[in-house]
Amino acid sequence: MEFRHEFKHILNYSDYFLLRGRLRHIMPPDPHAGPDGCYQIRSLYFDDWRDHALREKLYGISRREKFRLRLYNYDLSLIRLEKKVRRANLSHKESVLLTESQVRSILSGDWDWMQKSGTPLLVECYSKLTGQLLRPKTVVDYTREPFVFAPGNVRVTLDHHIRTGLLSTDFLNPNLVTVDAGGPVCILEVKYDRFLPDLIRDAIQLDYRQTSAFSKYAACRLYG
Repeated sequence: MEFRHEFKHILNYSDYFLLRGRLRHIMPPDPHAGPDGCYQIRSLYFDDWRDHALREKLYGISRREKFRLRLYNYDLSLIRLEKKVRRANLSHKESVLLTESQVRSILSGDWDWMQKSGTPLLVECYSKLTGQLLRPKTVVDYTREPFVFAPGNVRVTLDHHIRTGLLSTDFLNPNLVTVDAGGPVCILEVKYDRFLPDLIRDAIQLDYRQTSAFSKYAACRLYG
């Protein structure tokens, strides 16, 4: 299992506009971003009946994992099941592409096909759906501005307009009503492999800003 470095910083409006201006001059946008340099992300997070993933985050447990479904720009032809593993400031992500029909099966409680799929991530998810009573908890929507830099395999993202589906798990509904999660203006995320080039390190420096443990999932679960 290979891990990447991952850091987050909470930004205000001033920070956001300053950093976006800097990044646009030194880092190309992610090729999957739209003409405005952004794309929309929707995630549906899973947790067990004790809210284990949520409690681990709130209690500051450094070794934790979570499962989620994710799609981009509400494109139902590109849906992934993801498992995110954290070890302090290191992260690892596994994912598998799902069809819309498979997603509907998962959400309806039809899981037997996952066990028989032969795909390790699907088999693991099946075992936790049945053994740990993992269930969908909340939809999280937000806008992402992604930048990439080849040396160090660096990815810097600016995430804003974080919205929650409250108690709804209607993940596939493009018309799902979501509301502002009431979190910070923007979250800066910095991910890289073995090293962070000085050019990028200098560009993202902001006075009085420290690494944050902010979680979009936890922010949206405050509503239910």
